[in-house]
Amino acid sequence: MNENYVTLTIGKQKNIALIAHDGKKAELIQWCEENKEILKNHFLCGTGTTARMITDKTGLPVRGYNSGPLGGDQQIGAKIVEGRVDVAIFFSDPLTAQPHDPDVKALIRIAQVYDIPIANNKASADFIIHSPLMNQEYNHKVINFKKNIEERAETL
Repeated sequence: MNENYVTLTIGKQKNIALIAHDGKKAELIQWCEENKEILKNHFLCGTGTTARMITDKTGLPVRGYNSGPLGGDQQIGAKIVEGRVDVAIFFSDPLTAQPHDPDVKALIRIAQVYDIPIANNKASADFIIHSPLMNQEYNHKVINFKKNIEERAETL
């Protein structure tokens, strides 16, 4: 095993973050309704407005954080770092400027750093949610951050 990486395990029950820009909220709610039988077997969280709307419209329990522009995207990113979000479903609107675009980019970046699946549209969300990996544990390798910090501290 390469000591530069550590293996993390995503459990059978996934922690799924649900996020959508305003222009995509209705599409995400419809997707959640269509996939309700799968989603109800997992722990769901999301940014404030999106979480509340999904719960109101589908009955799925979704733990809400702040609204995206008020730090919700960063809260979800922090949950990824803590190992408390395994999958992110983020229906982003590529045709509308977002005032919190740096936060969105940071969220996507941290999902990449921690090697978690992130869907940014319905097609990619469908591929993730219907994957056989949704029903089993999944091991993935991420950078050994402790070792990385030790090495960086020695060179600075």
